[in-house]
Amino acid sequence: MLLPDVSRYPADFHELLRHQYNRLEEALGDWSALLTEAEAYEFGKVIIGSDFVVDQLVRHPHFLSSLLESGALDRGYKHDDYRQRLEEVTASAVSEEELMKHLRDQRQFEMIRLIWRDLTRKASMRDTTKELSWMADTFIDVSLKHLYRFACERWGTPFSRPDADGNKHQQYMVVIGMGKLGANELNLSSDIDLMFCFSENGETEGARKCLANQDFFIRLGQKLIQVLDTLNGDGFVFRVDMRLRPFGSASPLACSFNAMELYYQDHGRDWERYAMIKARIVAGDQQQGERLLQALRPFVYRKYIDFSAFESLREMKEMINREVRRKGLENNVKLGSGGIREVEFIAQAFQLIRGGRDSRLQQRELLNILPLLPEVVGMPENAVEELTEAYTFLRNAEHAIQAVADKQTQELPVDASAQARLAFSMGFANWDAFLIELDKHRAAVRSHFADVIAPAEEPQSDGSDSKEWIALWEQQLQEDEALNLLAEKGYDDPQKALTQLTDLQSSRTVQFLQQTGVERLKAVLPSLLEMIAHVENSTETLARVLQLVQAVLRRSAYLVLLAENPAAMLQLVKLCSSSVWFAEQLAKKPVLLDELIDPHSLYSPPDKAQLNAELRQQLLRVPEEDVEQVMESLRYFKSAHLLKVAASDITGALPLMKVSDYLTWLAEVILESVLDVAWRLMVEKHGRPTKNEGDPADRDFIIVGYGKLGGIELSYGSDLDLVFIHDCDPNQFTDGDKSIANSVFFTRLGQRIIHILNTFTAGGQLYEVDMRLRPSGNSGLLVSSLSAFEEYQRKEAWTWEHQALVRARVVAGSERLGEAFNQVRASIVSMQRDSAELKQSVSEMREKMRTHLGTSEKEAEQQGTFNLKQDQGGIVDIEFLVQYHALAYGHQYPDLYTYSDNIRILDAVEKTALLSAEDAELLREAYKAYRALGHRLTLQDQSNVINESEISDARGEVTRIWQDVMV
Repeated sequence: MLLPDVSRYPADFHELLRHQYNRLEEALGDWSALLTEAEAYEFGKVIIGSDFVVDQLVRHPHFLSSLLESGALDRGYKHDDYRQRLEEVTASAVSEEELMKHLRDQRQFEMIRLIWRDLTRKASMRDTTKELSWMADTFIDVSLKHLYRFACERWGTPFSRPDADGNKHQQYMVVIGMGKLGANELNLSSDIDLMFCFSENGETEGARKCLANQDFFIRLGQKLIQVLDTLNGDGFVFRVDMRLRPFGSASPLACSFNAMELYYQDHGRDWERYAMIKARIVAGDQQQGERLLQALRPFVYRKYIDFSAFESLREMKEMINREVRRKGLENNVKLGSGGIREVEFIAQAFQLIRGGRDSRLQQRELLNILPLLPEVVGMPENAVEELTEAYTFLRNAEHAIQAVADKQTQELPVDASAQARLAFSMGFANWDAFLIELDKHRAAVRSHFADVIAPAEEPQSDGSDSKEWIALWEQQLQEDEALNLLAEKGYDDPQKALTQLTDLQSSRTVQFLQQTGVERLKAVLPSLLEMIAHVENSTETLARVLQLVQAVLRRSAYLVLLAENPAAMLQLVKLCSSSVWFAEQLAKKPVLLDELIDPHSLYSPPDKAQLNAELRQQLLRVPEEDVEQVMESLRYFKSAHLLKVAASDITGALPLMKVSDYLTWLAEVILESVLDVAWRLMVEKHGRPTKNEGDPADRDFIIVGYGKLGGIELSYGSDLDLVFIHDCDPNQFTDGDKSIANSVFFTRLGQRIIHILNTFTAGGQLYEVDMRLRPSGNSGLLVSSLSAFEEYQRKEAWTWEHQALVRARVVAGSERLGEAFNQVRASIVSMQRDSAELKQSVSEMREKMRTHLGTSEKEAEQQGTFNLKQDQGGIVDIEFLVQYHALAYGHQYPDLYTYSDNIRILDAVEKTALLSAEDAELLREAYKAYRALGHRLTLQDQSNVINESEISDARGEVTRIWQDVMV
């Protein structure tokens, strides 16, 4: 026969090739005649890279022709391809021995094909790992089906215990794949990490002697391991590792779902959380298995941001490093420095830290996680690119190492000839060239791993010794020593500060804290106390920060967040020093601490379009049918942005008008999303409202904002004054199976919107809603048609309701209906009115409000107090002046009702010369000053009642202008 030309390959491999050619010739005869020239060259590369392939072809001479004639070497397989082929091969098996024989023969055939495609780069690394995982799934599941049948014939069929109705259910094994199998990332010679379980206890039926279900499934599991793992003359299928099961090797081989859930609830350790990230049902009862994984998900992914993952990963990495040093594994591409495991740790860290809040991170495959990190955690794009390239290179190297002899190793070879083979398989001219590329990738991984997992940077402490703070905390100092320390550090009231610390230290929460919590608290306290000492109101700030500390002690991962992020700790101290409101918000919702990590994001508020895009992205991560989770996402989104706007307000990064813009935009995008959710739920249940012809109508519904929302002047904690309007025939019906009248549909839609906004959940309340400004107030319909709204405004509305309409604005819903509403609003506001009657009505309403809501004359005289909003010369006086001008002169000057906010209406009042430029400017500046002061009071958790002397000049000018215009 004419053997393929060895001269086409590097001289180092000529002898190897001739030797392998001769072996093949002895077993296959004229084997080279089967190959095209291109296939012959490919085969030479495979022979250089894999002794295993040659060994198997020698043992199974027909494999080569089968592979070539079927075209299997040129195409990738799908999951079903593996199942179809294996079921055909094993269909005739009537015993475990026959099954084992068929499985091993088919495994060697598939491995030749996979190694060939991998070494010739006909398959990418991801293709190879995915197909290996699919192959393993199939071998496990098909084997299990045969073995389950054999087991039932021998020991009976397992059933659950009877339920309340006397029904029993047949039980099947669930096989959970862990590690690389679970993630669909299996390598060429990987073992498979498995766990066996079953849904319910009970016993078998149909055999002479019944077995408990657990005994049955233990025996079945033993048979499955034996069939897959036993090494005989035909080889093995997969090495099976069961050590990841609850309690490890000391525990039963199979356990019930209930036992699994109790184990992870009571005994689950951090490393088991990492392992469970990749858990996947690979065989057996898929439906029941998914139910179990769903129940275990809270163990893996915490609802809060869990920075304790860094601590655990460091400990695990150090343990691995010790093992690497002990066994001399520095040249291991998986476990060595800069290896595969470090890339996995980076991805897993962020999955565990943020996976509970971002479901996109709840994926198993590493290369699906890395691209998310720039958006989710701000990792630089180039870092992700380097990690992806390094991971791919290292996994390819791992495959090339394992392809040689089908051995489970990731060690770089030390023998020169083996090094040359590996370099060739990886596409390099020589070993040195391969090493240069390998070292480049490992250095990149080391660098990024250090950035992510390295110990937290110690914050600057101005030379202070943390031991002093720990001694103070642990009450090792005498009282005078403790007071001196606090005074020296800068606390303005040492006695009060010491009392605060002592009270916390002796509290039940601290006394019963677990050791982990104690250590985490001691890790963060010295830096925290040092930072607080440097603010002006240090003792007051200490009280605010300790309130937060006490709130998170039982969820001490938040303390780790601060320890891991000194910059976030500094922001916390700074903002708590400036605002008691800010401190209280964090104490109520510690999850918001995560927002302090990125100062750029904290102090760079988005515009409305960005807010809208961000909220939509957040909601896309939540199953839309899970209304509770949607509501929690909305609440977190609002709370996070409230925190950001407050931070920007406190530090002066945002001026007053922008603060109100931000808060108003925030409400608008939330209202639009709430309307989307409520509309979808209503349509799913009742169908869409219809027109006269019976055709489905557009979403003819709007939410109108009044008051501060309508005037783009929202503040912290503002409620929302809303009116709901639709534009469908109320006598028509929806087109769903559970059809209802359009009028009922829109009323229920409004109720659902209010429910989503008003309901208190674990995340608090979105907004308090006030619907009293709708037609006829609380006695009126919850939702009005536009025609009914217009008729009410023309025929029944009071003057104060027309005043309110001046500030009304569509904030969510149909654009077409919104335009129609604007026309109605314009026509009502611009109605010609008797000036004297209007002035009298406005003045009387103002006096009534002042009497009921303002400061009494006696209080004002005795205490010198002033209600910023309601007293004479306050905010409401300015608002009523604006509304009066819009209603009195709107028929002459359309600019007076073009906008709904007071500042721009005052601009129009000045432009039309209804007020002098000087008076208009006085009102604008007074209004802005009042609102800015109101924001500051809110952030300090103080009421709107202040000392009159603070704003006497502005108050006097507003009062003067009121007198000039209204009296």
